[in-house]
Amino acid sequence: MKKKIIMFIMALALCVLSVIPAMAADDMSMYVVDEANLLTDKEEESLYNTMKEISEKQKCSVSVVTVNGLEGKSVQDFADDYYDYNSYGYGNKRDGIMLLISMEDRDYYMTTYGFGVTAFTDYGIDYIGNKLKTSLSDGNYYKAFEIFANQCDDFITQARNGEPYDSANKPHASLGVKWIFISIMAGLIIAIMIVAYMWSKLKTVRRQPAASNYVKKGSMQVTERNDFFLYSTINKVAKPKNENNGSSTHVSSSGETHGGGGGKF
Repeated sequence: MKKKIIMFIMALALCVLSVIPAMAADDMSMYVVDEANLLTDKEEESLYNTMKEISEKQKCSVSVVTVNGLEGKSVQDFADDYYDYNSYGYGNKRDGIMLLISMEDRDYYMTTYGFGVTAFTDYGIDYIGNKLKTSLSDGNYYKAFEIFANQCDDFITQARNGEPYDSANKPHASLGVKWIFISIMAGLIIAIMIVAYMWSKLKTVRRQPAASNYVKKGSMQVTERNDFFLYSTINKVAKPKNENNGSSTHVSSSGETHGGGGGKF
């Protein structure tokens, strides 16, 4: 009897241990899928942790999928279908953005859904794409995916707290410490040069003890003073309209509404 109990416990333990890796793998596939083998195991794990942290913090899924080919579909259709049929997205509304990389013709595409359509406008998609292309073209895929994750974090935060980034509300590029220091030093050098030049022009000037010393005797006599208002000029400038381009959308093969965009690298 004891043997049967022990064997039952061992069998149960083996079942639990076999399920845990499967669950972990399934969880990872919701954030990072590297079918094209562009990442090392260490890079994949690091990227998974980053994507999962951002997704849970923002309550909006951020994920990356790499494939070797598109199975005859357009990159837009493949990305939309991959998102839909693999149940990507955060929560019941499946909010999110997914970056697809296809090595067949070196395509990239970002498909958005739910709140992702709001957070990532057409301008935003192009902006992020331009940030990625250099690293993608150089084969530095891990760096490109890190840039994608950080940009997504910033864009979602902006959309949650105010107006999404768009053509009329562009992201502000931050200067590095090195460039800030160079700018300060350059400004200081220019200021010193200007002051030195002005100082050299004033060598013949001497301070006078009284203001009357600057006036030639008998050269000016003020007997009467009047103020006359002649005319005024009003210039009118039209206030520029705050027109955002927003996000264009399309319907996927499963009937879901997506936003997004992409290009070549």
